[in-house]
Amino acid sequence: MSSTDTSARFAAPIQIHPSTDPADVPVLAWRQAGDDVFVATNAGEFAGFVAVDRNAHIVHDNHSRRIGTYSTLAAARQALVDATRPPSRRRERLRHRILSRRR
Repeated sequence: MSSTDTSARFAAPIQIHPSTDPADVPVLAWRQAGDDVFVATNAGEFAGFVAVDRNAHIVHDNHSRRIGTYSTLAAARQALVDATRPPSRRRERLRHRILSRRR
């Protein structure tokens, strides 16, 4: 994961661009909303947030559903990027095959 040189603990937005096809990857802008909360937006829309609880970083999606707990802020941010990424064609084909067998 790469980001701008701005530290994770400052209020300036941080753009995260994972190293995959840019057309398929959301660009999340991060802002620190409080001492222990970081909020992400994608094209101006709420994408999720990371809550810091002691040494744990708890990630929630845009519906406030818990995604997971991570030891670092960088790992938590990457988890939200991964969760907001559209499904791959391969994954969609697999999903379609599985669902067609259930009928």
